[in-house]
Amino acid sequence: MIIIHAVMQVNPALKEKFLAEAKQLLAATHQEEGNLSYELYNHFEQDNTYIMVETWRDMEAVASHNTSSHFTGFAAKAPEFLTAPLDVKEYNAEPVSK
Repeated sequence: MIIIHAVMQVNPALKEKFLAEAKQLLAATHQEEGNLSYELYNHFEQDNTYIMVETWRDMEAVASHNTSSHFTGFAAKAPEFLTAPLDVKEYNAEPVSK
């Protein structure tokens, strides 16, 4: 399982536009084969900081997502919304059983 955290610093003047674009990205990504979860969260202590928390079946699913039209379209618009470089961290994980 692959887990990705993408931290985004959003221009407050463009927050609503960013959220509208993100909503479309989330909806389309939830339909992808190999996507286990894909959610956007607002940082509790840092205004205008959002984190996309992604869980994928495997790297093939991530690669497919990264070439999808909804992701590439969002990525092309991201520089318009962001005030800092995107901070992405990828993890290879296994479920912990109880």
